[in-house]
Amino acid sequence: MTDFQGSILSIVTTLLERSDKGDLTVALDTAIHGDGLGLDSLETAELSAMLEDEFGTDPFGAGLMPETVGEIVDFYTEGEASVPA
Repeated sequence: MTDFQGSILSIVTTLLERSDKGDLTVALDTAIHGDGLGLDSLETAELSAMLEDEFGTDPFGAGLMPETVGEIVDFYTEGEASVPA
């Protein structure tokens, strides 16, 4: 697991605990919406803010709509974002 993976999984887990969804399992192939994490628009906005606070940017703010946790990780690891060290 990369540092980005661990950090992002931790952020998502924190969000789920705040949303009383702490019993859900988070993996890279877990869908963000629907039958996966079931995030609504407010929770998605909160996730966006949490990612931006941690990394200085986020895929949602960049105009992307990731469908899985792995696609969020890809945003940071594939050079689409300028992430501070």
